[in-house]
Amino acid sequence: MAESYNSKLNKAYTRKLRKLLQRLPSCCATFMRGIESQTAVLTRYGYAVDLGTFFEFVVNELDSFSQKKIEDLTLNEIEQIRPLDIELFLEHLSLYSKSGREVVNNERAKARKLSSLRSFYKYFFKREMIKTNAAALVDLPKLHPRAIVRLEPNEVAKLLDIAEGGLGLSEVQKRYHKATKARDVAILTLFLGTGIRISELVGIDIENIDFFNNAFLITRKGGSQDSLVFGEEVRSALLNYMLVRDGIQAISGHENALFLSIQKRRITVRAVENLVKKYAIMAAPIKKISPHKLRSTYGTMLYRETGDIYLVADVLGHKDVNTTRKHYAALSEDRRRIAAHAVKLREDIAEETKQDQE
Repeated sequence: MAESYNSKLNKAYTRKLRKLLQRLPSCCATFMRGIESQTAVLTRYGYAVDLGTFFEFVVNELDSFSQKKIEDLTLNEIEQIRPLDIELFLEHLSLYSKSGREVVNNERAKARKLSSLRSFYKYFFKREMIKTNAAALVDLPKLHPRAIVRLEPNEVAKLLDIAEGGLGLSEVQKRYHKATKARDVAILTLFLGTGIRISELVGIDIENIDFFNNAFLITRKGGSQDSLVFGEEVRSALLNYMLVRDGIQAISGHENALFLSIQKRRITVRAVENLVKKYAIMAAPIKKISPHKLRSTYGTMLYRETGDIYLVADVLGHKDVNTTRKHYAALSEDRRRIAAHAVKLREDIAEETKQDQE
């Protein structure tokens, strides 16, 4: 049986994590082993990258550690890092140079790095291997709410029409469009018809699709598997693509991949991002549409049709319904405004008010 995409991905990141840990303090490897059973390898790799950024700051910017190498730092020395030092680190992240280029971190990137530090310190503090938890004493950056960007129904229709007809594409793009049209329409329809994540989409194998039950198997964030059901529009787009896909001989190691690139390899996350951007810039030129925004569009449409936030959370794979509620709170406000005008207490007063407004 061929090895799955997610299995290959996990192996690749396990190797990358092990290589990165060789350049970090030895206690980082202890931390990674301790959280292995509760986290995915991509999560641990993200922690390692953030810890590496922090310890680079420690040895390069803090005078008391200036003579130290990152890999030689001990847990006792790390415990001497003060909350003030971590606050200086967060300020440093706003703008610094690395390998000759400027690096900028916004408030969300800072919050993620501080969360990684908190997890690191909490692990050793909980096991009484350190007596103080400096990271817990540092406040998370204030996160300003971001505008929720999604496509409106007319923009969704326009996006799919452009992908099918190629209207507005450059001459170079049109040369490839004939070969990729069915694939591109299937990908866009899958995003808009199921709310699938981009990482889940690129990992789909042909054998994961069940046309008899209109369902397909995906691997969620964290490694758990889930089955999603699709409607007739998605089914039609997938079947059209399968007529093309069956005639393509993928290169060795990519035979099972559902979506292939022009090079006949499993399509990459970057390629899907570029695909979405190519069509979306013509369908909604003033909106910055990404695959995740197509996922938000699906969630919006589903919530508007059902009003069931728990259903939306379940289909989108949110472990906490509050995550879903936060994203679709604006829609709840719209529903409340509709409700405020739905009940008429006295028809004559309601009509007078309406006439006065006109």
